[in-house]
Amino acid sequence: MFRRSGALVALVAALAAAGSAHAAAPVQVRGLTTLSNLTTLTRWAYPQWQANAHEYPSGHARVLGHLRFLTTEGQAALYLELRSAVIGGQSWILVPLPGRPNGVQGWVPANALGEAHVTHEHLRVNREAFRITLYRGRTTIFSAPVGVGRPALPTPSGHFYVMEKLVSSEPADVYGPFALGTSAYAPTLNEWPGGGIVGIHGTDEPQLIPGRPSHGCIRLRNGYIARLWRLVEVGTPIEIV
Repeated sequence: MFRRSGALVALVAALAAAGSAHAAAPVQVRGLTTLSNLTTLTRWAYPQWQANAHEYPSGHARVLGHLRFLTTEGQAALYLELRSAVIGGQSWILVPLPGRPNGVQGWVPANALGEAHVTHEHLRVNREAFRITLYRGRTTIFSAPVGVGRPALPTPSGHFYVMEKLVSSEPADVYGPFALGTSAYAPTLNEWPGGGIVGIHGTDEPQLIPGRPSHGCIRLRNGYIARLWRLVEVGTPIEIV
């Protein structure tokens, strides 16, 4: 899941009080703002340049990764905007960094992201109830049974998001007619599409749903994935429990 930067407030306070080793004057902190609650309000944006993502909102902090323009499927990559901070006159935004291990977040300069888009929807996948539900605000607008990862290859839990919407080029594709690429990665497998990206997709084995037939992806019967694909937009947060 998205890891909370629990030490961030203490770090920022220390920077403000003592100053940075790389600055001549104490760093001025103008506050932290929550940009997304991942349920009723989520902001996201496309990257403007391939900025480094840092452990803390400082160009001197450890680099955890960097923004990417494209997904493994060649679609435009996007990033949720979780929180913002203004430190020493520079604005920073905390974003999730899709990849293995799941849940890594990093701070990027605010100008590395383009115009913010907003969604009021979120997806919830319950692995025990074998159910996926799409909410708009607090209202359910779609629900369907799903197949999830088998015990040895589980679907990961946590907070993720819809990265891309894909259409099959094959009439009888094993992944069904439509798929949603997510920011989640299988904990161990990396030899299947996208290096182990967890997808939400259709199936050529509808009789196995509901259940645990997959290698980690979330399967829906083809009629259901067609409906969900039309309803959901990129940038929609996903909670898997």
